[in-house]
Amino acid sequence: MSTSIDFINYICEQINGVGEIRYIKMFGEYLIYVNEKPLITVCDNMAFIKKLDVISELMKDAEVGFPYKGAKEHYILDIDNRELSKTVIEKVEKVTPIPKKKNKK
Repeated sequence: MSTSIDFINYICEQINGVGEIRYIKMFGEYLIYVNEKPLITVCDNMAFIKKLDVISELMKDAEVGFPYKGAKEHYILDIDNRELSKTVIEKVEKVTPIPKKKNKK
């Protein structure tokens, strides 16, 4: 099952106010960027966020899972909990670098 655009829009509404939000579709799933930083992987209508020390205490009771085959284990973000989601995104955004552009050969 792939992610619906309605779910992507819901996530964007829930985290509205944390920065500039955009998303891209990849292989039927999505990656959500905040301030040009890839923060949320969305697969099968579930929001995944990397397991980082900066949010380990906030996410200690969160479910974990793998967004796709071969991925590292991620936290599953309870996107219905707007305040928690925004706090987690704000903390992760601070420690995530903007990806470097790859030069074309």
